[in-house]
Amino acid sequence: MNGSTSRTPTRVGLALGAALVSSLLCTPATAAAPEDAGRGPDAAAAPRAHGERACPVVYFDLGETLVHTAEDGSTTYLPGAASYLRTLRRHHIRVGLITNVPPSWGATDAARAARLRAEVDATWRGPVAFAWADFGDRIRTPRTEAERKPAPALWERAREESAGCRVVYQAETAQEVSVASSLGFVSYQVGLPHRPAFLPAGVVERLGRCPA
Repeated sequence: MNGSTSRTPTRVGLALGAALVSSLLCTPATAAAPEDAGRGPDAAAAPRAHGERACPVVYFDLGETLVHTAEDGSTTYLPGAASYLRTLRRHHIRVGLITNVPPSWGATDAARAARLRAEVDATWRGPVAFAWADFGDRIRTPRTEAERKPAPALWERAREESAGCRVVYQAETAQEVSVASSLGFVSYQVGLPHRPAFLPAGVVERLGRCPA
């Protein structure tokens, strides 16, 4: 994953402010820090869990957004990620993953997701297991090398499968956040200083009251 360059508190504050204004006024905007220069055919059908809201849907990248892989190969939650997922779960907000894995891991999203889970679980060293159940069948992975991010295919599939809900994307790379924003996602770059680690749950809830 690419590292993030530093941003001044003023620029970062303006970026987060864009997301807050977007949620309150229900207009598209991105919370990415400014830079210097319908269901798919292989999506498994599953009913929403009891109390789970239809909208919005919050998608994440996985590596260095929610989890960290150490030099010894072990994997754990990044600071704040587990508690943030618990907060979204408590508010019955749906979450998903948009992440690159080898297309050879399976012929369907479900098969590739199962292999992803096995790979992560095999190296997991965190005190609490990764919350796979929260993501349900909303794990979007490339069917071909051409679909790998930053190609737009995975975000387009996730948006089409959102049933008209406002969609959010959170990742650590400015490039991915920019592409997601260009495709209609409310995007937020995590891991930057002088701002919340993740898009605040209150902002996400307000987005759920906005038309997609």
